[in-house]
Amino acid sequence: MIPLVIPYPEIDPVLFSLGPIAIRWYALAYIAGLVLGWRYGLRLASAPDSRVKPQAIDDFLIWATLGVVLGGRLGYVLFYRPDHYLLHPFEILAVWHGGMSFHGGMAGVAAAILLFAWKRGIDFREIADIIARCTPFGLFFGRIANFINGELWGRTADDSVPWAMVFPGAGPLPRHPSQLYEALLEGVLLFIAIWLVANRVPAAKRPGFLTGTFLVGYGLARIVAEFFREPDDFLGFLIGGATMGQLLSVPMVLAGLAFMWLAKPRP
Repeated sequence: MIPLVIPYPEIDPVLFSLGPIAIRWYALAYIAGLVLGWRYGLRLASAPDSRVKPQAIDDFLIWATLGVVLGGRLGYVLFYRPDHYLLHPFEILAVWHGGMSFHGGMAGVAAAILLFAWKRGIDFREIADIIARCTPFGLFFGRIANFINGELWGRTADDSVPWAMVFPGAGPLPRHPSQLYEALLEGVLLFIAIWLVANRVPAAKRPGFLTGTFLVGYGLARIVAEFFREPDDFLGFLIGGATMGQLLSVPMVLAGLAFMWLAKPRP
């Protein structure tokens, strides 16, 4: 018998449309994450001990946007479906069909930070620490958009999970709403963890330490969340039963530990 489950609240992915132009929740999630992160970054840069000026955060917004979109798309193409896009290269531009990778977006933003800091003569760790504290906003809204789209659903759940849902297109069995798990882990809890470290741990004043905190925190959160998320059907389980998301998160954790270890006090 199929247990009683919470009905999936089917929400139209398109908020409204004007002729051929459609405004989607997914696009609004990106906008909300970037705008809230930008405002929070301005607040952090306005602190008396900040070496990054608010004007730099204003200027970096367009860099961050390009890094997220271009890096996220190219990361998905290279990490998840390289064979498909090698045969259909023009589909790389069809971002409205979906397909974005957080790890690729992070790499894109990291490249933007390095180039921006070099051009402005800023220690890249100083601005990276601010961006790390702002990123959970985008992660939270992005996962909520995944839930609204009914994509990236979780693995099948048993009777002990009363909040399981039957997602359209995922078969008749109830599944973990893993998108909401990720919104909680990668968005809310990660933001709180970084905030606590920034305000309670003296070492957080060292440039690069908060960047490392974010990398470790996100990597661990993603590894845990992947145990409840259904792997992509075109990839399945990989080395040792791990998913692509878990394999890509392991280097993040190691890099984060290195950042925290190498962070030195300001002169």
